[in-house]
Amino acid sequence: MKIFVTLFCFTFLYLTIAAQENVHRPKIGLTLSGGGAKGLAHIGILKAIDSAGLKIDYITGTSMGAIVGALYATGYSGADIENLRKNIDFDVLFSNNIPLQTLSMEEKEQYSRFAIELPIIKNKIKLQTGLITGQELNLKFSELFFPVYNIRNFDSLPIPFKCMATDLETGDLVVLDTGNLITALRATMAIPSVFSAVTRDGKKLVDGGLVRNFPVKNVKEMGADIVIGSNVTNGLSKIDKIKNPVDVLLQMAFYREAGDFKEELPLTNIYIHMPMEEYNTASFGSAKEIMDTGLLKGREFYPIFKKLADSINALTNVTSTKNEPVKASSVFITSYEVNGLKKTTMPFFIHLMDFYDYKAYTAALINKKIRRAYGSRYYASISYSLLPIAKDTAKIIFTVEENPNTYIKAGLYYTRFRGINVNLNLTSRDFLLPNSRSMVSVSLGESLQLEAEHFQYLGRIKNVAFLTGFRLDNQSIDAYNNFKLNGAYKQNYYKTYLNFQNSGSNKFTTGVGTAFEYIRYTPSINAISEVKGGFSNFKSYLYLKYNNLNQIFYPTKGFKINTELAQVYNQKPNLTQYTNGVPVIPSTLSFDNFTSFKFDGTLFSKINKRFTFFSELQAGINFTDKPNVLNNFYIGGINGNFRNQVKFAGLQEATVNSGSVLALQLGLRYNPVNNVFIIGRINGLIKDFAAPQISTSSATALTGYSLTFAYKTPIGPLELSAMYCDQSKKIQSYVLFGIPF
Repeated sequence: MKIFVTLFCFTFLYLTIAAQENVHRPKIGLTLSGGGAKGLAHIGILKAIDSAGLKIDYITGTSMGAIVGALYATGYSGADIENLRKNIDFDVLFSNNIPLQTLSMEEKEQYSRFAIELPIIKNKIKLQTGLITGQELNLKFSELFFPVYNIRNFDSLPIPFKCMATDLETGDLVVLDTGNLITALRATMAIPSVFSAVTRDGKKLVDGGLVRNFPVKNVKEMGADIVIGSNVTNGLSKIDKIKNPVDVLLQMAFYREAGDFKEELPLTNIYIHMPMEEYNTASFGSAKEIMDTGLLKGREFYPIFKKLADSINALTNVTSTKNEPVKASSVFITSYEVNGLKKTTMPFFIHLMDFYDYKAYTAALINKKIRRAYGSRYYASISYSLLPIAKDTAKIIFTVEENPNTYIKAGLYYTRFRGINVNLNLTSRDFLLPNSRSMVSVSLGESLQLEAEHFQYLGRIKNVAFLTGFRLDNQSIDAYNNFKLNGAYKQNYYKTYLNFQNSGSNKFTTGVGTAFEYIRYTPSINAISEVKGGFSNFKSYLYLKYNNLNQIFYPTKGFKINTELAQVYNQKPNLTQYTNGVPVIPSTLSFDNFTSFKFDGTLFSKINKRFTFFSELQAGINFTDKPNVLNNFYIGGINGNFRNQVKFAGLQEATVNSGSVLALQLGLRYNPVNNVFIIGRINGLIKDFAAPQISTSSATALTGYSLTFAYKTPIGPLELSAMYCDQSKKIQSYVLFGIPF
């Protein structure tokens, strides 16, 4: 009934206008409210407007309504914006998390190892503010609005546009209609205590929704005769919904906006209220459901939009057409400027990006350059603006915020193999030399691990580096014979190394290196066969690493490879071999030179929203006809993090060892709800195929399975697994908590 009444009113309005002597086309204004994730429902209204052939003349918006409105004003259709929404990862866009694919290769290995990172500034630990700086948001906006980079007056957009912000100091409304469009959008959506405030013209600006969330007055001032207003908010909360101090503060913060809304609403000719009671501003995980709500509401109002479009077209004898977006596929950069540098230099920053002036750039290419520098973790945020000089020619102005040089990091880790351990790390950049990263990591608890490393960037674009370091791994390892526990020993592993590497991109690294290793064994529970003492060796190696996984924990797509080809030489034993407690003279162990090959490749592929397939291929081969069990590969464990381990779901760590192993694992991961996973694995391997071997199992082929329940906690994964091996014929449990060292 409401729709028919509205249609009648508009028909009467058009007949009145048509009867006037000077007929003019009524100007249509569109106002889109703020509302965070709920604002995605506006897209359904835009699609209905497009389908009706209704031309919009002016747009105003706040927060998410401003973002959707700005895209439409730039020339994107409702369908275009819907497709953009489908391809956006909101978890990355609205967070401070660095996308794994953005990080440089050397940073990927460190980024996943600690749950907490706190900066040290002026010798004091500084707590993180939790404010979202929006690095990926800046880059996404720069890409989406690249076609209008040269427009500084928003009236010159294909559809004139204004958005609202709030002066943080005075609380006054700030109407943004000139300047940099991206800066304006960042300001209008800067929810206090969530996003960083935006500095513009000497003012700190935050979310305009605090003052004017539904800016109908402004679209009327622009010249709109008829206003369509889409509102996704529910107004002030009822008293029974205010249950804690945070609710009280939010209620008080929106008193002023609620008063303003009472003045805005009567100015709306077509008012659309979205039923969004079950969602909130952060409900981006329900983006599809919110979009569906908007589409349904758009279909409901389509007859009104169609009648309005037909009536206006009949008055003017002109068929409304959608404004085409301004085209700007690339821009020629003549010069650059960098603002915000304090500790790093402009040449370092520009070279890290591999950026050159007097060259044409697309938005995607500029973003790729910025991500290269951002992935080094020298910078907390990098944004840019383009200052037009001539047609398709501009100066680029980078604005950067540097990260503190030094961080202290911490994490917690438990498995039955390692026990419970606290992981600590101190990382400092440019501590010993410029363009470098030095770090010390230690894992303290039931086992001891220590790592110290210095990483030094070389070359113009910092793609070449040398790294030197020391590693220590002391742990207790159970000894097995044909899957039966028959002893235990302590293994102390020491390694010093020097590597030179080249990172052709943030996906792969190749390098060469030399290491000195010392391994010492001390029996803790006597076994039939055991050794006491240690041996040392040198090894020189080539290595290749590739990683384009989309996230650190539980990736859904990508490929990861670690491979090494090494020559082991100059082995020097200082140990005694025992059988039943009696020394074996001469020893049956060989310490001749040999070649070793290791490969570990993992593939993840998303099947649909809930299911991900993954597979892992591992190989370890010692090319020698004189076996040495102390150089063998240790088979077992779902997670891998110690010398010569080959993972195998079905067995505990180091249950079997062999001088040659080829293992394949297939898995399926189900994600029923956020942060909860059910993981099934099946794997098989063959061993002892390269040469005569000394092995702790007579079986040359193994098959095993596991089923895991996993929950992603703020400090790392919690995994509870049941596993079975056909050869051991035992059901075993496996527990992981936290992030491995």
